Amino acid sequence: MNKYGITPETEEFFTRQLALWPMASNNFSALEGVEVKEVPVGGLPEMKVQFNPARRVSSAAKVDAASLQARKCFLCAANRPAEQISEAWGRYEILINPFPIFPRHLTIPDTAHTDQRIAGRIEDMCRLALKLRGMTVFYNGPRCGASAPDHMHFQAGNTDFLPLTSKLDSCGEPVGKGEAARLWTLPGLPMGVAVIDGCDTAEIAGVFDALYAALPLPAEGEEPMMNVLCYAPEGAPEGMVRLVVIPRKQHRPSFYGTEGDDCWLISPASVDMGGVFITPREEDFRRITPEILEKILGEVCYSASEVDNIIEKL
Repeated sequence: MNKYGITPETEEFFTRQLALWPMASNNFSALEGVEVKEVPVGGLPEMKVQFNPARRVSSAAKVDAASLQARKCFLCAANRPAEQISEAWGRYEILINPFPIFPRHLTIPDTAHTDQRIAGRIEDMCRLALKLRGMTVFYNGPRCGASAPDHMHFQAGNTDFLPLTSKLDSCGEPVGKGEAARLWTLPGLPMGVAVIDGCDTAEIAGVFDALYAALPLPAEGEEPMMNVLCYAPEGAPEGMVRLVVIPRKQHRPSFYGTEGDDCWLISPASVDMGGVFITPREEDFRRITPEILEKILGEVCYSASEVDNIIEKL
């Protein structure tokens, strides 16, 4: 590992890419100077808020059908910048994210232009987490923070960057090698979280599928709203991964917007659920409070007791 806590192979990929792409290199360098402050909330006293103007393109992304049809997909190979290189991995490609939140931030799109859907891809996610040790692989549902809901993709960033992973690691006893999978929840958080640990990716996927089937559907033809994070906990048995599912009930808070004093340009995704809220506008960063964060999480997420009730019925 290195100062970023990731594998030498992954860091070498970053080194090659940043040497070829000045815009991305500048954005990663600028990330070192972004402002971050702690805004403790409920069971996550380490909750952080990051002022990151470069993320406005994502937070303000128009994801309605008409807007998606009117723009070229930036994850399709034919539409990417000439400077962007990729590493093939099965049916996916590994790319660096040119608008980073993490010190090391990847985007991992499917090679085919297919809708953002998690069904049937949990084993892929687990294997990616084992390949990209030191990084958390995450999935934003099509109405849960994905700025490209028309193109299936994961992202990945430094695990030690997210307060939620430290909270889980200190509370959850890792399963032993050879054990299939276990499902558990963590009380006391400002949102409901379901955690699946295991050393067998097929068993983990089976437990996830049962949870997936029990969650409400927002509309016909859509998948349950959720953010999913997956990582290999440090010091855990070889082959173990931890899958963290945060069910969602709303895309954006009721006060999302860019006009008016009562509006906030905050569109929560997996990183926010992991304990780092992204504010692309300085005024939001300056005025944010624990009460605002609790209100956002209360509107867009299920409570811990609601998730417990769903799991009890499995």
